This record gives sequence, C-alpha cells and structure tokens, in this order.
Amino acid sequence: MFVPDKSNTLSDFFLNGRKVWLILILCTFIITSCNKKTTDSGDYSEAFKPVFGKTSRFFDFNKPAQGIHYLDSAFSRIDKPTINDKFRFYGFHYVYNQKTKHDNKQAFLYADSMLTIAQSSVTKQQYVSNFAEANYAKGDAYFNVSQFNDAYQCYFQGYLLAKNNLNRASLADYTYRMGMIMYKQAHYKFAANYFKESYGQSILIKDNFPAFYRKQELLNNIAISFNYNGDIDSAITYFDRCLKYINDNNLKFKTRSNMLEIARGVNYGNKAEALITKGQYQQANELLKKSIAINIKKGADNHDAELTEINLGQLFLITNKNDSLINLLGNVRNQLDSVKNEAAEIDWNRLMGSYYLKKNDLKKAMHYMQTYHSLKESTIKKLSSLKESDVNQQLTNFEKENEIENLSNNNKLQHIYLQVAIVCALMFVAIIILGWRNWKRSKLDVITVKLLNEEIGQQKTNLEKALEELKNSSQEKDRILRTVAHDLRNPLGGIASLTNIMVEESEDNELKYQLKIIKDTSADTLELINEILEATNNTSTGLKKQLVEIDSLLNNSVELLRFKAAEKHQRILTEGLDTQGQLYVHREKIWRVISNLISNAIKFSPVGETIRIKLIQKTDHVLISIADHGIGIPAEMKDKVFNMFTDAKRPGTIGEKSFGLGLSICKQIIEMHNGKIWFESDPEKGTIFYIKLPKPKRTDLLKMDSESKEQAINN
Repeated sequence: MFVPDKSNTLSDFFLNGRKVWLILILCTFIITSCNKKTTDSGDYSEAFKPVFGKTSRFFDFNKPAQGIHYLDSAFSRIDKPTINDKFRFYGFHYVYNQKTKHDNKQAFLYADSMLTIAQSSVTKQQYVSNFAEANYAKGDAYFNVSQFNDAYQCYFQGYLLAKNNLNRASLADYTYRMGMIMYKQAHYKFAANYFKESYGQSILIKDNFPAFYRKQELLNNIAISFNYNGDIDSAITYFDRCLKYINDNNLKFKTRSNMLEIARGVNYGNKAEALITKGQYQQANELLKKSIAINIKKGADNHDAELTEINLGQLFLITNKNDSLINLLGNVRNQLDSVKNEAAEIDWNRLMGSYYLKKNDLKKAMHYMQTYHSLKESTIKKLSSLKESDVNQQLTNFEKENEIENLSNNNKLQHIYLQVAIVCALMFVAIIILGWRNWKRSKLDVITVKLLNEEIGQQKTNLEKALEELKNSSQEKDRILRTVAHDLRNPLGGIASLTNIMVEESEDNELKYQLKIIKDTSADTLELINEILEATNNTSTGLKKQLVEIDSLLNNSVELLRFKAAEKHQRILTEGLDTQGQLYVHREKIWRVISNLISNAIKFSPVGETIRIKLIQKTDHVLISIADHGIGIPAEMKDKVFNMFTDAKRPGTIGEKSFGLGLSICKQIIEMHNGKIWFESDPEKGTIFYIKLPKPKRTDLLKMDSESKEQAINN
C-alpha cells in the first residue's frame, strides 16, 4: 500500500549484484491489522479508521514524513483511542523511523511501545495478533543493527505465539523473515522453501491490497531463490506465475495501477536475469528495457531501475555492444549521484573496469576494478556476521529452551496435581471413616427419630383434640354471649325508655340529674351489647350479597346521622358519583360500616366542624373517603385501632363513650367483601378513613338470586 524505500535492511537488500524486492514491515502491520474484529477488543475506532486510511495513502505515494505529521495531528484529536488505535499509531512511527529515517534508537523505542500496548490487549485474538507483530517489529530492529541472536529470539516468540493459536497471518510473517534470512545467507534452497511456506499460509488471508501485494512478492522471491540455486526453469515458471497473478488483479485494484505497474517492472527485470543465464539475450533485452521504462519514472522504484540498467549493461558487455554500454553507464552514473544505490554502485565499477579492459586502457580498468573490489569486500564484511550466524541452530536452541520450560511447567503442574490427588485421597479416606461412624450413629438416630415421630404423632392427635375443643368452646362462648346480650338488651332497653319518661316528667332537678345518669348509662350499655352482637354475628354468619346502589346507601346513612351531627352544630357534606354505581355487597353490613365511620367522625370532631364524604369511581373498584377535622389518632394508637376490645379508645369531644369495637367490626366486614379499609391521620388536621370495595364481576352476577338478577336487568 506504499512505495517501498529500498534501503539495505532485512526487508530489502542486494546480494551477488541482484536484489530481492520486498515490502516487509508496513505490509506486515497492515495485513495483520486487516484480520482484526470490531470494538476495543479488536478493530479500530470509528474515529481512527479514516486516519489510518489517509496515513496509509501518504505511505503509498512515498510521502511518509507527511503521513506521520498528519497522523500525530489527527490522533491527538481522538477522544478515546482503542488499544488497536494506539498500537497502530506506534506501528506507523516504528516504520517511519526504521525505514525512512534509519533511526534505530527511535525504532527500538516505538517497538517497545508496541509491546507494551500489546500486553494490555483485552481478548486472546487481539493479544496474539498484536504481541506477535510487536515481537517481529523488535526483531527487525535488532536485525538492522546486526544483533542477530536477539532478533531470532524475538522472531521465535512471535512464531511460538502464532503457532500455538493458529494465527496464519503471524505465521506467514515469521516464515517470510526466515526466508529472507536464508536468502541473505545464500541458502537459496531453504529460502525458496520458506517463501513457499509463507505463500501457503497467506492463501486463506483475505485478498485485500496488502495481502495481494505480499503474495505477488512471495512468488517473485521464490523465483529469485530458484534462479540463484541454479534451477532456472522453475524460476521462470514462478516469474510467469507472479506476472499472471498481478494481471489477474488489474480490475480489482485498478486504483493502485501505479503500484501494480511497479511490481510488473520488478518482475520483468528479475525474469530477464534468469533468461540471460539461459542465453536468451534478445528476450532478456526486451524485458530489461520494459522494466527500466517503468521504474525510471519519478515516484516509481528508481533503485530497481538502476539495478536493471546494470543488468542491461552486463548484457551489452556479453554481446560486445561497447558503445551502448558506455552510454548506459554514463546515464547510470548521473542517476547514482542523486539516488544512492550501494549494489548498483558496486556493479557499475565492475562494468566500467570491464569496458576499459576491452579498450586496453589498463590504468582506468585497474582504477575501476580496485574500487569494485573495495566496495565488494565492504559489502561482504557487512554480511559476514550474518553468514556466520547459524539461524537454524539458534531456533533449535530456542525450541529446546521452550520445551524445557514447558516440561518444567508441566512438572510443576504434575506436582500440584499430585498434591491435590493426595489431599483428595486423604479427604476420601476421612469421608469413608466419617461415613462409617455416622452410619453407626444413624442406626441409633433412626430409633430416636422413630420414637420422636411417635411422640409428635401423639402430640398432633392431642393438639387436634384441643383445637376441636377450643372451636366448640368458642362456639359455645359466642352462643352464651349472644344469649346474655340478647337477654340483657330488652330489660336495658326498657330501663332506658322508662328513665327517659321519668326525666321528662320529673320536676326535681337533683332527681332529674340522677335519672339522666341512669338513662345515659343504660343507652351506652345497650350500644355496647349491640356491638357485641354485631361482632359475634360477623364471625359466625355468612354474607347474603345483592346489588346495591352505593350512592343511595351512602345518602341513607348520612340522613340518619345528620341529626346526630346537628346536636354538635356540625355539617355533613357529600360528593357522590357522576353516574349510578352498583356494588355486589351485604347491604346492612356495609351500611353498618359507613354509619360507624360517620358516627366516629361526629364523635371525635369539635362542635361546628364539617365532615366531608366523597365517592370516587375507579376502573375496578369504588373508593369511599370520610374526612373530619377532629382530634386525630395519635401515632402510638395507629396500629391498635382495628383490634377488637382495643385499649386505643378515647372519649369524644364532648365526652361520648367509646367501646373500641366499631373499627374492628368495620375491618371484618370490609375484608369479607374482599375490600380494604385504612386511614390517614394528623392530630392537627384530623383523620380521613378510606374504604375500597371491588366492583361486581361476571362471576358475582352469576351468583345473584333471581330477585337480584331481575333488579339488575331493570336497572
């Protein structure tokens, strides 16, 4: 995706006067990055994607400095960069410093930053991809400063991680590097095998442009390796295969036509070298000229053009075209003065020496040949440390170290497993002992449990008898209570009526006062008896429900109690329903509840206050509220007011008696109707009692007797 620079590094070098053309580092990064998934655990953020694309295009058109300047500016504006955003940011800087500026110190720093970011990866896939790539980058940095052992170790770390997790992109990058090292050490057969293996691992990688460019490059490198190994026919086969692969992708990558043309130019020049070896000079001459025409242009691969011109010069030398040779070498000299090319410089001096040797100008020939040998020895010296490095032995050592480490870890795990097994065995023995002991105890426990069950069974029988006796006793108590209350009500009623007549007829004030006390006491006692009878009836009798007009029932209760309120100069205000509403209830009992609550409001409200009664119709129920401005209910009594015979009873505002039964009876009646009763009270504002009664359902209507059904139809 960018115009490669042709510096003499691991990714592009010259050997024996011919170049293997590669785009290693950035292609490695981009190919790996194209296989990641979205979110912070995988791909780039939406903010970084356009930055990545534009920066890549700067590198495409051989403008890396502008690309880095843009990257720094754009990246600083990204609010929350993801892990992969940061990783690629450092990756671009690494490529720029190693490939363009040749600043190895800065390249190492950025490679370390890539490793740091990779270690913070949040998923396994992200970690494998980033960590392998970062190791390869650091390995390349080591290789560039001839620290080969450190480079191999970094490569091996990346390979090991990729291999264990079947990351094909990372494995392809590793075998690519091994092929490059083998080629640089002149092990061409091994190099060809590594390049073929890398190509096979790259097949399944999505064929985007970086992956495509890598594959055509691998085909080219396989051909060059065969050429230098002496297998010329295989080399030509792979050159043709590479050219076909490039042409087959013309339409797919038409926006990259310039890059494809450069790749063709390189392929032409490499294939021409193989044809020269076979003596096919005419065809070689045509390919060399096509290659030079492509890559001599500005922005193309000028380094490759210079090398191809050197090969054309060699062809001129072989075919004794001395004039063409010297003209060509003059042009190349001008190019080398502006575009440095160490390999081309070496062979240029060799050709100049050969030319003057043919011209019998021994002095000039000697000068150029001495320069040639001097430059050649310098190049060989640079490669000597690499050639002396036995990479296969190094990798074998790393593999053995890794196996030893794995064995050590396995031994530790086995030791842990053994300890766990011993602990489990001891626990198993302990469980068996405890089980046997518990089994012996359980025999005694079974006997004990059996005796306890028999005892519990006997207690259950006794309890059932006691409950039955209690039920009978309660029923008998209710019967006696109703009998006593009924027998007392008549004489007490007579006493109350008689004393009322005597009070009206008596003229003796003292006697009149005493008779009034007897009358009030009789009336209070009679009211208590009525409430006792009501309480016993609520718990013992069923409900005879019917459809009742709730507005009518409420108004009836209010009218009967309006005179009682008038005695204390109180007003009762009512607010009925907008439309007639019927409830399926026991008429007398609901009347009793409403009357009791209104009576309480009268009793506990001061003289002259207003009592407000409101009916509210809801979707599935009717709500009745009775509000007074009386003395309220103290907080300590709120939990007791609904208890029967509660001690939470107080006299009314003018001394009216309270027996503590009324609210208990109200609650029983409302709950019998599946309703709810509650209150809100403030000693300074008064009390509001609420009654919630459900509206009749279809099942309720079906239960009505024939008279109630006829009434419902008429209504």
